[in-house]
Amino acid sequence: MSSRAQGRCYGAFGRVLSLVLAAPLALVLLIHPAAMLDGQGGYSHPQLMLVMWGISAGFVHGVGFVPQWWGWRWLLGPLPAWLLCALGYAVLFQAQLG
Repeated sequence: MSSRAQGRCYGAFGRVLSLVLAAPLALVLLIHPAAMLDGQGGYSHPQLMLVMWGISAGFVHGVGFVPQWWGWRWLLGPLPAWLLCALGYAVLFQAQLG
């Protein structure tokens, strides 16, 4: 990743974006988890595990923590956080529509 792209991802805008994406999903899962039920009234546990990883990565990145080890930096970085939070919103909207 170039230093310019890394600066944007790890800058203030990137951190705020991570928090804005992660916080509502976390609140939905804590306050009203039934909103994530599918049409048959069940959860897709592997899918929700990925969504929870995205929420965790969003909070880790959003508060400005940058892990030292490259593996943790990749797993808890902005790209996985944003992609997996987007998956969470897709699951939520699909559950609400279907």
